[in-house]
Amino acid sequence: MSNLAFRQMTEADIDRVYEIDSLSFPKPWPKDIYQEELKTNNFARYFVATLDEEIIGYCGSWMILDEAQITNIAIAPSYRGNHYGEGLFQYVLNYAIANGIKHLSLEVRVSNLTAQKMYKKFGLVPGGIRKNYYTDNQEDALVLWVNL
Repeated sequence: MSNLAFRQMTEADIDRVYEIDSLSFPKPWPKDIYQEELKTNNFARYFVATLDEEIIGYCGSWMILDEAQITNIAIAPSYRGNHYGEGLFQYVLNYAIANGIKHLSLEVRVSNLTAQKMYKKFGLVPGGIRKNYYTDNQEDALVLWVNL
C-alpha cells in the first residue's frame, strides 16, 4: 500500500528536487538557488511530496506578511496523473492558511492547461498576463490568484 505524505524540504532533498525540476522544466533552477532559498531566505517555504518515502514532487513559495507567491511546483513525470499535485498544492494552501496567509498568487504558462485546470479547482482565478515571462521561449504567463 502506498503512503503519500508531505513535509518541509531539507537540504538533503535538493538533489532529488533538482532531478524533478530538470525533468519538468526547460530551464531548471540551479541547485545553489535551492540551497540559498532554504538557508538564507526567511520568506521561503519549500515542501516535498513523498510516496513510500521517495520524493515525487515539490513546491516552493514565498510567504511575506499575509501574501504568498508560489515559485515553482512539479511532480515527477512518472507520477503525474494520480492527483499527487493536487494533494501537494492542498498541503501548501493549508500551511499558508495556518500561517496567516490571506492571498496567494502564481504564474503558469498559458499553454499549461492541465495545471490551470488544477488551480481552478482550488478557486484561483485569472488576474492578468505577464508577456514574454518565460525566458526559454518567451511564452506568456497567466497570473492566477485566490483569497484564502
